[in-house]
Amino acid sequence: MSDRLADWTKGVEAIVYQSCGACGKVQYFRRSFCAACGAPEPAEKRASGAGTVYATSLVCRAATPETRAHVPYNIVLVDTAEGFRMMAHGDNDLAIGDAVIARYQPFAGRLVPYFAKAK
Repeated sequence: MSDRLADWTKGVEAIVYQSCGACGKVQYFRRSFCAACGAPEPAEKRASGAGTVYATSLVCRAATPETRAHVPYNIVLVDTAEGFRMMAHGDNDLAIGDAVIARYQPFAGRLVPYFAKAK
């Protein structure tokens, strides 16, 4: 796993997921093995950023002083086009079933994936 792709956790505008060469399953959150079959070193790929909203939750109370300026903000679960589900920020008017596309914006001092309705 020495040739890791950089993603939003390193300040790069990208979402990286893994795909297993043995069983074909995809996973989000890097691991040194496939969570489905145990095969070593799944391949890393960049996601397209396209997906569908699975769930949404509007946060109206700041958890920390750093997030106070962002209230209210929306946390969404997105089923990506590549087949994994991820949690991210999104427009406040998103609803379950909306087609979305990722962009990136600062939140509490960090660059984060942010989903908006696809056009």
